[in-house]
Amino acid sequence: MAKTSCPHNPRQHSCQITESPERAASRAMLHAVGFSREDFQKPQVGVASTWSMVTPCNMHIDKLAIEANAGVDATGGKGVIFNTITISDGISMGTQGMRYSLVSREVIADSIETVVGCQGFDGVVAIGGCDKNMPGCMIGIARLNRPAVFVYGGTILPGKHKGEDVDIVSTFEAVGAHARGDIDDAELEEIERVSIPGPGSCGGMYTANTMASAIEALGMSLPGSSSQAAVSDEKNADCRAAGEAVMNLIEQGITPKDIMTRKAFENAITMICALGGSTNAVLHMLAMAWTIGVKLDLDDFTRIGKKVPVLADLKPSGKYVMWELVKIGGVQPLMKRLLDRGLLHGDCMTVTGKTVAENLKSVKPYPKGQDIIRPFNRPIKPESHLVILKGNLAPEGSVAKISGKEGLFFKGKAKVFSSEETALKAILDGTIKAGHVIVIRYEGPVGGPGMREMLSPTSAVMGKGLGKEVALITDGRFSGGSHGFVVGHITPEAAIGGPLAIVKNGDEISIDAEKAAIKLHVKKKEIKARYEKLKLPKPAATRGVLAKFAATVTTASEGALTDKVLPKPATRI
Repeated sequence: MAKTSCPHNPRQHSCQITESPERAASRAMLHAVGFSREDFQKPQVGVASTWSMVTPCNMHIDKLAIEANAGVDATGGKGVIFNTITISDGISMGTQGMRYSLVSREVIADSIETVVGCQGFDGVVAIGGCDKNMPGCMIGIARLNRPAVFVYGGTILPGKHKGEDVDIVSTFEAVGAHARGDIDDAELEEIERVSIPGPGSCGGMYTANTMASAIEALGMSLPGSSSQAAVSDEKNADCRAAGEAVMNLIEQGITPKDIMTRKAFENAITMICALGGSTNAVLHMLAMAWTIGVKLDLDDFTRIGKKVPVLADLKPSGKYVMWELVKIGGVQPLMKRLLDRGLLHGDCMTVTGKTVAENLKSVKPYPKGQDIIRPFNRPIKPESHLVILKGNLAPEGSVAKISGKEGLFFKGKAKVFSSEETALKAILDGTIKAGHVIVIRYEGPVGGPGMREMLSPTSAVMGKGLGKEVALITDGRFSGGSHGFVVGHITPEAAIGGPLAIVKNGDEISIDAEKAAIKLHVKKKEIKARYEKLKLPKPAATRGVLAKFAATVTTASEGALTDKVLPKPATRI
């Protein structure tokens, strides 16, 4: 947004609301919500809270917002708390309600932009918990380009079952184990009961922890923010410090565009690769970069991924939960390792007002003997687990999450489903056998609409013991908790005539991680004939937010944004 000319630069936005006799009515309204006469001379900071009792990820954020607000007030500003929405992926997963998940990212961004823009706040502290909160907050921050700090609500503590750490993905995979007959009703109920012990985001290196770590590496969170328990003294202090930090940014005139540079996004991608992070991070990073005006595409993930090993042995494909990483120092020592190795840009500005290198100067290494973060000479995988595949099934790209434990090549016969529900049923009832490539289509941004996550099918595959025997491909997304031989974000999607729409049962499909290729082994002549007969389904939504999303959303390879291709202005008579 364009800057205005007000006499005091730190208040360049709020001065429009509070100065001059003509603004008496505005000041009267502000008196009613707790402003004093002195507050009108202070920079105003909006504290965007994603608090809700909808999900454990966000149920504590109201208290964190109060801490952030106190930090603003204590540093000479005037904090104003406001709310935006959240939804729960974990609760809606596998249902039609999950279509609203990615849509919520755009609603969150829209609402933060709307409130901050309308109220004339000079800065923003945004606090997010569940998956879409974080990129939603960051897209809103990027649109506004006002001094801002993002705060992660924090990770959940693990539950315990038979002496082992469990989390929400443990419950999803238990459903498959139950269908296979490996556990009984009582054990399924026990896992369900203990897997979520309290507030905080899902405990593995799933989308929430991935995005929090990436945003810290991007420079938009304070050091350590991504690696703290949701309910802890450290997280309360982080929120208060964020309120203080945004005031420093306002005084110095440092905005997100000064921080969210191309090199900063490269740092974030490096962190995602080293941690073995979620495929959703690809979608969200592309969206955030475009919004701030940075050129970033799928090929950047390939380029960076070739030189960054997977070092973290974290769930879903690894052994440990995020809480274990928190206890040994979080991601800061890993960032120091990456910097010393020449894999991070140390000269990038951050929300501390200092560079990455300056922030990391005094960071201590991990304790000796820990095996959560591997050394460079003993990585989990020598290159990134995120592989961008292209081919006649995905001309514009797709995103595979291949840890190497499943192998690097798969070839099998297609079993085609036009929805997540029908695929899940086939997995659980034994229709899916070793050697199958499960194809789930019409689940993309337009086709869903909303690009649902396929955690239920992928977890059922793992629970049924088929993780190495089948592959799953889709134009939908995957939860950060998904693992196995899985390929998502296939673009163009089936609903707009992408090649996935013409795949038939029995077609051979190959996935080659080493060659970064995904191929439908059907002759070009037959493919052409199938296209001539193709009839696409009618839109799944014709009214409301889902219909608006489908009408304006870009492809997954462009971040699935809704403000990149704007509608033409109305014709005037």
